[in-house]
Amino acid sequence: MAKGLIAEKIGMTQIFNEEGKVIPVTVLRVGPCGVSQVKTVANDGYDAVQLSFGTVKEKSIGKAIKGHLAKAGITALRKVFREFRNFGEEVSLGKELSASDVFQLNDNVKVVGLSKGKGFQGVVKRHGFAGGPKTHGSRFQKHPGSIGAGSTPSRVFKGMKMGGRMGQDQATIRNAKIVRIIEADNLVFVSGNVPGSDTSIVTIEKI
Repeated sequence: MAKGLIAEKIGMTQIFNEEGKVIPVTVLRVGPCGVSQVKTVANDGYDAVQLSFGTVKEKSIGKAIKGHLAKAGITALRKVFREFRNFGEEVSLGKELSASDVFQLNDNVKVVGLSKGKGFQGVVKRHGFAGGPKTHGSRFQKHPGSIGAGSTPSRVFKGMKMGGRMGQDQATIRNAKIVRIIEADNLVFVSGNVPGSDTSIVTIEKI
């Protein structure tokens, strides 16, 4: 079977299992994905399968991408491309893969995406600093405090925990389980949460 597919995060909800227990799930629209390129050791130095996902207007895509898709025999104008190494299945250019072609109920999967961006944050939210006292006239509440020694070494060491950009980093959720598949709509219900905001692009792979 194929290793994984590209998906779009729809959102979170909850379902009931056979025992009547509530299971929080994330709904993913998985595929259909077109095989836009097959890489080999002889030509590219490694084995991989490039999949394409999503559609875009013709005016929003360049000639290079149009030619790349046309060479693979894909008529739809795709906007997202991802590579999967050790795909585990022989595929041909232009083949369409849907959720039911790859995944089954109770499969253990990992989902990779970008975490939600939180902008510029201070040390309390970004690194979990305790902060200072909020009473008795204290003015030290969310400041980072001392960041380095004085005359020696007269500089701030790299990697010091300080305020800065937070979020929008690659995050991976492992050992999630597929609890429901709606083949008609290519919807896959994955237990637990998934990185990213709604409508964000993720990859889902079998473990």
